Amino acid sequence: MMINCTINGRRYQFTVDPRWSLMELLRQQGLSSVKQGCSVGECGACTVLIDGIATDTCIYLAVWADGKSIRTAEGEVKNGELSAVQQAYVNTGAVQCGFCTPGLVMASTSMVERFRGKRLTEQEIRRGLAGNLCRCTGYSAIVKAVQQAQLLDEETPG
Repeated sequence: MMINCTINGRRYQFTVDPRWSLMELLRQQGLSSVKQGCSVGECGACTVLIDGIATDTCIYLAVWADGKSIRTAEGEVKNGELSAVQQAYVNTGAVQCGFCTPGLVMASTSMVERFRGKRLTEQEIRRGLAGNLCRCTGYSAIVKAVQQAQLLDEETPG
């Protein structure tokens, strides 16, 4: 099947096997931030934003991406500058082994953008990240990163 989609701001056309997951397609394109973890939608390591919504690509078929806008962690870096969420992860030490970090960053980005102008509570952040598992952390630094990202996002024009 032929699909057209936008990945990190660039338009693409692909011929895909209807059985492929979006994760398989993105990995074939060299987007290594999309990690293959559980392959059943439980861990969140493969999370990207599809039309602004955090989505597990391991259970999302590539053919469903037709006409969609997809953002990965690689695409969040603009002109060599980390996004507010990525910078907050660095600032708070929320990056540990790094395997789950891109998925967590994308889930966090979705929350920060969706709730722009509203300060999320710790409980709301934890609930929002419930689909992303990390074996290295107690999530405290990640929660702090989202809180800091909200502040950084408010300071960023546009």
